Amino acid sequence: MTGKPSTRLHAEGVTIGYDRRTISTDLTVAIPDGSFTVIVGPNACGKSTLLRALSRLIRPEKGDVVLDGKEIHSYRAKEVARRVGLLPQSSLAPDGIRVSDLVARGRYPHQTLMRPWSDDDQTAVDEAMAATGITELSARLVDELSGGQRQRVWVAMVLAQQTPLLLLDEPTTFLDIAHQIELLELLTDLHEGGSTLVAVLHDLNHAARYATHLIAMKDGEVVAEGRPSDIVTAELVEEVFGLPCVVVPDPITGKPSVVPIGRVRSAEDR
Repeated sequence: MTGKPSTRLHAEGVTIGYDRRTISTDLTVAIPDGSFTVIVGPNACGKSTLLRALSRLIRPEKGDVVLDGKEIHSYRAKEVARRVGLLPQSSLAPDGIRVSDLVARGRYPHQTLMRPWSDDDQTAVDEAMAATGITELSARLVDELSGGQRQRVWVAMVLAQQTPLLLLDEPTTFLDIAHQIELLELLTDLHEGGSTLVAVLHDLNHAARYATHLIAMKDGEVVAEGRPSDIVTAELVEEVFGLPCVVVPDPITGKPSVVPIGRVRSAEDR
C-alpha cells in the first residue's frame, strides 16, 4: 500500500452517489487518527454522502473505503459496528419504545449468544445517558419527547456503542444553542479521551472552534483541508459558500471566526 493513506479510516479514489446520481468522482479522503474532523460545505455538496460511504451505508461505484487496512464491505455489519459508531442525519425510533431501551440498542454489536446482557453493558448505557443529560428521561417514551430531547437520545445510543471511531451527521440538529454547545463540548471530551470523531456541521464557526481537522467540500470535491487556523480565510469562505465575510480571531479561543459582511445599514435605517 505504498503511497496510500495509512489512517484507520480513509476513502481511496471513490465514486459515490445515490438514486443513480453521482455526487463525487475519484474522491480521496483520509481521516487523521485521533482527530476531531469536521466536514463543512453548502447544501448538496456531498458531505453526508461521504459520511455514509465512510460508515458502510453506501457502497462506492468505484474505489474503496478502507477500515483498519481492509475494504470496509469485507467486514460483517456487526463487526463494523463494533469499530464505527454512526449517528445518521435522520433516525426513526420504533413506536412505543422507552428511552433506556433505545439507548440500550447501542450495545447490540457487543451481544452474542455466548455473551448476554452484562453489567458492563448497563454501565455503558448509564454513562451515555448521563453524558447527554437524559438520565431523568430514561422511563419516558421516545415518541413523547421534543425534537431536541430525541436528538440527545440518539446521541446517547451511539455513545453507548463505545466505538473508537464515531461518525455524526449534523448532530446539533433540533438542539437549541445551549444544547448545541453542550453536545460539542461532550464530543470534544470524547476526542480528548482518545476517540476519532468525524462530524458534518452546518455552522462554520462551530466547526472552526471545535475541529482539529477541517474538510471543506463543494460540488462533490474537497476544496481544502487542514487545521482550521490554517485554511479558514475570507477567500475560502467566499469560494465555498459564496459568502462575503471577514475572518477574525475568536475572542475566547483565538481560532478563526467568520463574520458575514451583509448589507451595511446606517443608524437611520434601523
